[in-house]
Formats: sequence, structure tokens, C-alpha cells
Amino acid sequence: MTAHFRQDKPDTRNLLDTFGQGVIGKPMARPDGLAKVTGTVPYAAEYYFVDCLKGFLVTAPFTAGRVKAIDKTGALAMDGVVAVIDDPRMTVRPAQGTSGEAPEQGPAEVAYHGQPIAVVVAESFEQARHAARCLGINYEALDPAGLPLDPAAVPTEPGRGSMQAGDLAHAMKKATHSVDLAFTTEGHASAAMEPHAAIAEWDGKTLTVHASLQMPNYNIAELADALDLAEDDVRIVARYVGGGFGSKLGLSQETLAACLAAMETSRPVRVVMARRQVFETVIRRSETHQRLRLAADAESRLIGFGHEARVSNLPGESFAEPVLQSSAFLYGGENRLLQLEIARVHRMTAGSVRAPGEAVGIPTLEVAMDCLAETIRIDPVELRLRNIPEKDPGKGLPFTAHGLAECLTRGAAAFGWDSTLRSPRRRLDGEWSIGTGMASAARVHNVAEAKARVTLTPDGTALVQSDMTDIGTGTYAILAQIAGEMLGLAPEKVLVELGDTAFPRGPGSGGSWGAASIGSAVSVACEDIRRTLAECAGCDPDGLTLRDGLVDGPSPRSFAEILGREPLSVVGHYEPGAIADDYTASSFGAFFSEVRVNRHTGETRVSRMLGAFAFGRVLNARTARSQCIGGMTWSIGAALTEALLFDPVDGHLVNCDLAEYHVPVHRDVPDLDVLMLEERDPAASAIQAKGVGELAMCGGPGAIANAIYNACGARLLDFPMTPDRVLAAMPD
Repeated sequence: MTAHFRQDKPDTRNLLDTFGQGVIGKPMARPDGLAKVTGTVPYAAEYYFVDCLKGFLVTAPFTAGRVKAIDKTGALAMDGVVAVIDDPRMTVRPAQGTSGEAPEQGPAEVAYHGQPIAVVVAESFEQARHAARCLGINYEALDPAGLPLDPAAVPTEPGRGSMQAGDLAHAMKKATHSVDLAFTTEGHASAAMEPHAAIAEWDGKTLTVHASLQMPNYNIAELADALDLAEDDVRIVARYVGGGFGSKLGLSQETLAACLAAMETSRPVRVVMARRQVFETVIRRSETHQRLRLAADAESRLIGFGHEARVSNLPGESFAEPVLQSSAFLYGGENRLLQLEIARVHRMTAGSVRAPGEAVGIPTLEVAMDCLAETIRIDPVELRLRNIPEKDPGKGLPFTAHGLAECLTRGAAAFGWDSTLRSPRRRLDGEWSIGTGMASAARVHNVAEAKARVTLTPDGTALVQSDMTDIGTGTYAILAQIAGEMLGLAPEKVLVELGDTAFPRGPGSGGSWGAASIGSAVSVACEDIRRTLAECAGCDPDGLTLRDGLVDGPSPRSFAEILGREPLSVVGHYEPGAIADDYTASSFGAFFSEVRVNRHTGETRVSRMLGAFAFGRVLNARTARSQCIGGMTWSIGAALTEALLFDPVDGHLVNCDLAEYHVPVHRDVPDLDVLMLEERDPAASAIQAKGVGELAMCGGPGAIANAIYNACGARLLDFPMTPDRVLAAMPD
């Protein structure tokens, strides 16, 4: 049985507020938490298969050109080596998916240094790795001197998201106050803890793949297409994923390599990327060059808003970092120019990494707003409050809900924001200068089509199944809570099974749409189950009360009494509808930070940080807070340390491991305060929830940049703000 709900208008019923189990929103621990911290959860590379071979990827040692031939003779003669596979399909780049664009025969075209070109398969990992390094590769490399390697020095082409209204240049001239600033941000790596890994098994007809993937619902079609198989003959299992942050949205080469090897050898094959290969091969966040122009009138209201950005990608790739995504609606200003351009360079594919767009677009905007506030001599919080638009200024659409003002005011109060201390270098502690800064936050909200099966059994338990993944966000917990709340069950009575394409297709984990989308599908199924129970119980569905496994009433009855011996199973199908054309949907927030800057070394330490976030219904207070803390931690990394660095001579990635690519560690992160300002947003999803994980890094680096300026007078427009940059920007 299938229950379908297409959301064409706001759902104002507040269903999850009407039930009596009382588990929704509570800070429930993750059901999978203990198994994860004790090491008993199997990740992609940890499933046991008898007689499993190991594969090691061979990557291109040059930036661009073609592989003319691979001499396999020596490698195949080495101990334990079973196969060397150089199928041209392996050169398909991750963000392209595997849609048959790679040649079926002939030389492999190479577009970036480190691109996989073959896989060596052996009895042991060490044998495969050794043979891969001894493989003879005959290639023709293009001269790096003639290649486009520097994104700032090559021609550009238009990207999506550009728009123009009014006359920005004229607004800048007539403005009482204005700023015109140029920013740069370095590229980022996803840097998930679990490396990319896959184990493939082929029985001659059916391919089963255990892989670290975020979106099996899409990945199964990509994989079937690449291997010329029917989707019914492919099964993907991704029950636990050790972080993805965008890098595991599409298929990458380890999955395809494992499948090709398993089909050729007729044995299970495991392929795990080395950490260096993860950095060199999977998608990156593009670096950016940005220009911000803001023009304000005498009342400190924006009359002109300009945000231009240059990003990069490989030739032929359609993705462009959506830097302008929330700039389009965060603040007003009738004279507007938003322009995105793409430069084509020979670096690994650029794609979605940790809040694509806003993670690098909002921080620069928020520094520009701080500069404008200083020019006007107005409190930065007040400037933002005055410029919150009533409607989306670009589209003219109403917002589904808008919590920015509350986030700004309540966040400022909780942080102890002092608007009288805005001039730089006011607080000293020995060799440390202390300052505070703030920034707004916004992240577009999306939902996706989703299906989930919910089965209620006579013994008072329930089962939830979907190929939706949990990439560390708490999906197992929140689905148990939603089903438990609607069916009158304690969450421990609800078993959640995820990450298997044998189950109904979920939305996948990406874009912060997972919880709202799959949660809506579960609620649709549970609502249908409740209707059936009401019919069997002879009562109106609106009057049905389910609590603690019983149908409540003058004479409470068990599910067994209502259902008999047969379980009740429904597939809930949630589908976004026309409502997306009627509203602009976003989560909002505000960051407040305090930093200490060493006047002699330029070292910056974040001493305290608070985030206030409005993102619809809070489904689980513990997992939601954890997502906020994670995003704020990434904010610290983007502000102070994270940068992909490429050799200017041949374009290869220089810092391709976690020793040289500096993510924040415990010593970098203080205790973080989180305010979750719960709201009801009936147009956002069927359960009135919106995404939060990515919101919590959209603007945070700007708050830290503004605090550095307040501390020591160093106004930095280049991210990350490393000690050398801070020292260089300090006034004499």
C-alpha cells in the first residue's frame, strides 16, 4: 500500500504537535551511537567477504594529456597480482557521474593531476599497492606552461544565478555611504574521516556494492548506466557513512573500480582510497574571487547591492559554486547586480562541499556589511536589522518564515553583545588583543521527493525502511522519533533500517534536505496507518489517540486487538509540489564570536562563539545541536586554517593529507553556545522542519573576521586569515 502526499500549499495542521507520545523534539541519544563509539558498526570497507581481493587505484602523474598505453606484464607477474584494469570508464570524473561520457576504447584522457586511470587487483592490499607503483605507464603530457592553471588569469564564461535590477553604479554614486571591496577565499576539501571505499560482489547477474555514498537513490542509476546493467540487477548498501560533506554525493572512482574488478575476476573486490588519493581525486570546493558593493542612504538602508564572484571548474563541467545563492535575498536594495563567472582550469572537479555557495559567499558579504557599519558609525546588529527585506528582493516572493531578526536580537542578548566597543584595539591582555564580531547566517532550504516504508506490527513495534543514508547526522534517531510520536510508541520500539536500495527510495543525504524530506515521507506513511487504525477502531482519525502501544480510550486496546495477526505496512511518498514557486524558503541565523589575536605572531584564537539558528521544527534537540556545533567548527576552519594549495608550475595539489590540510582540532575550538529558535514553517515541509547542518557554517567565518578587526585593527579580505596575513594587515 502506498500513501502519497504532494505539497502544493502550506500544511498548517501542526500534526506533530497534536499527538500524545511526547518524544518529538526531545534530546534522544542516537540508537547507533554506542555501536559507533565501540567500533562495532561496519563501514563500507569493513564488511567481511570470503576470498575478497584488494584493489589499489593508479593515478595520473601529470596534469593534463592522455595515457597512450599501460604495460601490465611486469605487474601481472608479481606475487599475488590477479588483474590490472584500465577500463576507460574509470577516467570519468566524479561530478559528471558515470553517464557514458568516457570513451569505450582508445587512450584515457587526463584532465587533472591525480586522476585515476587504472586499478591493480591482488590478494593483499600491500601487493596491490606495490604493483600499482611499479606499473609501466606510457603517456603524453601537455606542457604545463601552456595550460590554464591559475583561475584568476584565464577567461571566464557566465554562470547561473546572475541577475540585475535598477542601476547599481548610479546608486553607488548617490549613496550617503558605500563600500566597494574585493575578497578571495581558498578552495576546501570535504575531509571526511572515513576515506572513500567500496566492496563489490558479482554473481554473474546481480551486482551488490557496499559503498560509502550519500545518495544511493541516484547512485544506483549512475552505476547501472556506467556498467550497462538494469537497475534491478544492482544493489547498493550504505548503512553507515563516516561523513561525506558533499564528496560522496555522486559515484567516485573507487566504487566503479571495485565493480569492474569484481565483474572481471568473479570474486569480491575491495577498493579503498588512500588519504592522498581522496584529496587529489574527489571533488573540491572552488576558490573564489568576489567583489561586494553596498550603497546605503542616510537612514542606513541599502539602496544598492552588488555581489560578483569568479569560481572555477574543469572544462565541460556544469557545476559552479553558487556563491550568490543567499545573497539574492538576505538583504534589501532595489538596485541590484549579482553576477557569477566560471574559469576553466586543470584542477580536480569542483563540486558541492559543506554548504556550497553560502559557506564562502555569506562570510564575505558579512565582512562587507561590517565595513559599511563602520563607515556609517552604526552598530552592526542594527544595520542588519534595518535591512531585512519583507519579501525576496529578487523574486518578489514572500518567505515561508523569517527568523533572522529574532536570531540577531536574542543572539546578541545571550552573547552579551556590546555595541559601544566597536572601535578596534580597545581591549588588551598582555600580548593579546581581544575583540568581538558578528554576522548573519542564511542557507536556502530545499526538499526532495522521498519514500519510506513503515510497518506496524501487532506486537507493538514498528519498522521504518528507506535507502536514505545517515552520514552522521542522526537520521536513525529522528525517524524513530517521528514514527514513535505518530504511532504512540517509545522510540526504542521503532527499528529503523537505512542505506539499502532494496528499500524504498529516499531523498539521499545532501543539501540539508534529508531530515525534512525523509521525515515527511515517514509522517505520510504513519498518517495513513493512523487512518486505518481509526477505521478498525470505529472512531474518527482526528480523535484517535495512540500512546505507549495502545489505542487510548475508555477501554484501551492493543494493536493486536485492532489488527489481529497481520502487520500493517504503508509506503509513504512525499513529493514537493507547486509551493516551491510561491515562496522563498530559507533557514536563518546569527553568529557572535570573541577572539584573541597575538600582536607579535598574528595567531588568532577563538575564545568563545555563539550561534542562534531558526530552522523550523526541532526534531531532536541533541542531534540538531550537534549539527550546529559541527557547522560552527567548520566556520573556524574556513576562517583560520583551511586552504587547498596548488603548485603554480604544474598545478598539482600540494597539501593532500590531514597533516598539511589544516582542519580545526580540539585545541582550536572553544565551548560553543547554541540557541535553537524553534518555529513552525508550514510551507517548508510536511513536518515543518528545515535544514540546519549547513546553516551553521554560513556566515560564521565572517563573524570571526570581524572580531579580528575589532581586536587588532587588521581588516582581512582574504580567507583563511592565517597568522602571516593577520600580521601583514595589522596597522603600525
